[in-house]
Amino acid sequence: MSTTSDKLAQFQAITGLDDPDLCTEILTAHNWDLQQAISTITSSEPPENPETVTDTPELIPDHTGLMADHTDHAGPPGLAWKLITRNESYVAVNNAISEAVEFVREFEREYGVRHPNFVSEGFMDALQRSRNEFKLLFVYLHSPDHPDTSAFCQGSLCNEVVERFVNENFVAWGGSIRASEGFKMSNSLKASRFPFCAVVMAATNQRIALLQQDWLMLNIICINILSTSGITDLFKLFDHPYLIWVDASTKYILYAYSCTQAKSGRQVEGPKSPEEMLTMLQRVLEESAPVLVTARLDAEERRNNIRLREEQDAAYQAALEADQVLVRLPNGERKGRRFHSTATIQSLYDFVDSSGSLEIESYTLVTNFPRVLYGQDKLSLTLKEVGLHPQASLFVEMKS
Repeated sequence: MSTTSDKLAQFQAITGLDDPDLCTEILTAHNWDLQQAISTITSSEPPENPETVTDTPELIPDHTGLMADHTDHAGPPGLAWKLITRNESYVAVNNAISEAVEFVREFEREYGVRHPNFVSEGFMDALQRSRNEFKLLFVYLHSPDHPDTSAFCQGSLCNEVVERFVNENFVAWGGSIRASEGFKMSNSLKASRFPFCAVVMAATNQRIALLQQDWLMLNIICINILSTSGITDLFKLFDHPYLIWVDASTKYILYAYSCTQAKSGRQVEGPKSPEEMLTMLQRVLEESAPVLVTARLDAEERRNNIRLREEQDAAYQAALEADQVLVRLPNGERKGRRFHSTATIQSLYDFVDSSGSLEIESYTLVTNFPRVLYGQDKLSLTLKEVGLHPQASLFVEMKS
C-alpha cells in the first residue's frame, strides 16, 4: 500500500468520512499531513485553501441535538438527503454574508443564473428566515472538485422544474465546502459524500432545553433504533418505548432521510435525477406539513394574544385617564358619565344642557367640599387643572 493510500485509509477510519474524493481534497490542502488534516475535522476548522482566507471564529454548538447519518456509508458517492430539526445556538460567523455572496457569484459563473434562489446571508440567518416564513430550509453544500458535482448541478439542481419547486416551497441556502461556513456546516450535517443536499427545519419550541449529555444519550438511542427497527417516520420514532421520556413537542431531534444506499432502497449510485429530487422534496414537505402548520397557527395565536393584550391595556389606560363625574340636578336626579382628564369645564356644561332635565338656562356648577364655583372664568380649564380628576361630584346651583 502506498503512503498516500495508507494515509487516506487512516484519515477515513478516524474521521468517519467515506467520500475518498473529499478526503483526498482535505489531505491535499494540508500537504498530506495526517495530523493536521484530522485536527481540521475534529476542531471544525475549515481547510487552509488558498482561495479562501478567513479568521472567522468557530461555530459553537450549544445544547444542540445532532444525530449522525443513520445509514451504511459503504456505497459509492451519491446524493445525500437529510431532514433535520435543530435549535439555533451557533455563534454568528462574521464573514458569512460575503461567503454567501461569493458562493452565488461563483456558482452563476460556472452554471448560469438558473438555480434555486440561494439567500445571500449566513446559514443561521437563512434558518431564521425559514422559521419566520414557516418553510423548510433547503441546503446545498458545494464540493467544486467532486467528479459528480458538475453533472448534478447542470442536470438536477439547475433544472427548471426543480428550481421552481424549491423557490416556491423552501428557503434555499448554499455554501462551498472550501469556505469557512460551508465547511463547518458539512461537519455539522455529517456530510460524508457529495453532491450533498439537506432539508433543515428550525426549532419551533424554544421552551425545551436538554442538557448536552442528554443529547448525547438521545443520539445514541436514536441511532440504535433507526439502525435496527426500520422506522422511517419522525413521529413514529417518538413512539418507540426507548424514547418515552422525550417530550414529543420538542423539535430539536434530528431525523435523517438518506437516499444513499442502493441495494437497501436507500442507496443511489451517482446524483439524483430531477424527478427523484422532486419526489423526495415533495415527501419531505408532506411529512413536515403538520409541524409547519402548527408553528404557523401558534404564531398567529401569539400575535392575536399580543394584539388583544395591547387593546386591553389601551382600554385600561384610557379608563385610568377618564374622570367619573356626577352632577346632581335641582330635582334631586343624578347624571353621570366619564370624561377624559383633558376635557374642559365647558364640556360639563354641554353635558348638563344636553340632558334635557333643566328648564332654566342660568346656572353654575358647584362643588360642596370644598365649595368651589366653576363659572365663566373656568370654562376653558381642564378637569385635571381644576382638581376634578379622577372623580368629582357637582351640583347645579341656579342663579337668582
